[in-house]
Amino acid sequence: MAGNRTFTMIKPDAVKAGHIGAILEKINAAGFRIVAMKMTQLTKQKAGEFYAVHKERPFYGELVEFMSSGPIVAAILEKDNAVADFRELIGATNPAEAKPGTIRALYAKSVGENAIHGSDSDENAAIECAFHFAGTETF
Repeated sequence: MAGNRTFTMIKPDAVKAGHIGAILEKINAAGFRIVAMKMTQLTKQKAGEFYAVHKERPFYGELVEFMSSGPIVAAILEKDNAVADFRELIGATNPAEAKPGTIRALYAKSVGENAIHGSDSDENAAIECAFHFAGTETF
């Protein structure tokens, strides 16, 4: 249902740094309900497919390399106004510009290694959720 679900990935940098628990705690404290979650590792092909929208951008190759470099935690989150509220919780892509207390302000290293992904629209949330989860994996 549009408007109440969003997709997130805890990225390889945050997984490697041991921030999964702290990030999930912030997500729960912000009132999101986790309706699907798994730890997995994207192949270069799958990372390329997921970020195909950026294929013509100069950072695409580096992004695919980074996102396939280690495990991620993928999740579908539910809450009223999920996409906008989650974007507020994660903060700006550049952690130097992220508001204090946001996930990226706390756990991101740089624009490239920014700890977490969050869908940017209801439409993309639906696409991203379906990319990572079968209907039988969502509760």
